[in-house]
Amino acid sequence: MPLTRRHRAGAGLWAAAGVTALGFLLAMEIAARHYGLPGPLTNQAREVVFAPKSGFLLYAGMALMMTVLTWRQRFVALAAAVGIDLAVAALRWALGVQVTDGHPFGNGALWVILGTAVLAVTRRTGDERVLLLKGAGLGLLLVTGRKTGDTWLLLTSKTRPTVLDQYVATADHALGDPSWLVGRLVTATGPVGFNLLDIVYGQLAVAAVVVALYQLRHVAVERRFPRHHLVRTFLVIGLLGPAVYLIFPVVGPVFAYGTGVEHWASVSLWPEAPVGGGHDPGHWEVADLWPHTMPAVDTPHSMPFDGFTPRNCMPSLHTAWAVAIFIHSRSGPRVLRFAGAFWLVATLTATLGFGYHYGVDLIAGAVFTLTVEAALRSFDRGWDRSGLRFVGYGTTVFVALLLSYRWLPLEMARYPWVAGPLLLLALASAVYGYLRTQREAVAEPPLTPRQDLQPEATH
Repeated sequence: MPLTRRHRAGAGLWAAAGVTALGFLLAMEIAARHYGLPGPLTNQAREVVFAPKSGFLLYAGMALMMTVLTWRQRFVALAAAVGIDLAVAALRWALGVQVTDGHPFGNGALWVILGTAVLAVTRRTGDERVLLLKGAGLGLLLVTGRKTGDTWLLLTSKTRPTVLDQYVATADHALGDPSWLVGRLVTATGPVGFNLLDIVYGQLAVAAVVVALYQLRHVAVERRFPRHHLVRTFLVIGLLGPAVYLIFPVVGPVFAYGTGVEHWASVSLWPEAPVGGGHDPGHWEVADLWPHTMPAVDTPHSMPFDGFTPRNCMPSLHTAWAVAIFIHSRSGPRVLRFAGAFWLVATLTATLGFGYHYGVDLIAGAVFTLTVEAALRSFDRGWDRSGLRFVGYGTTVFVALLLSYRWLPLEMARYPWVAGPLLLLALASAVYGYLRTQREAVAEPPLTPRQDLQPEATH
């Protein structure tokens, strides 16, 4: 059966996306090599043999890939992954190899994902091949996206020697310095509260996979992916967000103003940061103020900082991803909706309570996500007036927030009863605009297919 014009257009779009993604990964690899470190492609390739950085993430990627398989094939794939991991672990034990950096499992999951892609190319044809390749690509995108994010963070620390924390901290007075308040609250809860938030903060990708698996649960039966799902939003946020880091470099209050939650910190914040005891910024910090002493309102200026702490605060992508999880969990059962709400609240508490973000970062991150999500949904259903209007409005609000943090922080700090409500109003207007756009999209009749996408007559 000859390919229709629509099928050819879809194939061309997938090919263009693949070439663009490969070019982007190559560019990131070259950039990392410029600083003498491996890039995302190298880090991903070495995990075929060496201990992976995150075995849980690899199995999460395999779980996404298995949405295109039948139940029998899923059991075979899982058994193969576990068997390979056991064999690799036995081989390491026999050779006396100790796993000191990473997880002792996860190689099997990566092998199964790659094996599925090879099987699709060599043993399958037509729609079956396309579906398997999409599933394998989805799993690889999740894990490669994590590697790409690490490289982005490296580039922010190497290319931005100065940071704008004093501007953001001053603007944050308009909200009452929430990072300082929540930081003291988290400290007061002791190790129990800290470790609970630590788990939530560190396993955000796993929560996203749970929601995505629910959305993709019918792929194996329907033999096609839904038009829009959480993984797409996650990847777009991860692609666009770090670019803003380069424009607005900020390290966060725990680095710029203090030594962190020193008693219970257990997360390695960056490869060169110490594990446990928080991060010691040394002479780079403004003063040891966080979270017990509020910073004074003073004329802000950019300040030099070390060469390895990521400038990854503005906007808060943890907030952005948590908001995306919350939005996509709304269409699920009650337990999934409850979990999405819990993950959002816990993530916001952790980002502030650990001193990783200022309050204004969270507002920017939420507006950023709503804009990206609306753009993706509008693209799927066809651009209409309401979609274009909100994407333009969300972009304008986001840019206005960044400009105000940079050029009006003193005014915001001196008049908090004006600036604070205005910030919250900007966030509320974005939420209202997003909800209104989605309601209008549901109320509108489905679009008539474009004439150039109509199937061609066959003879």
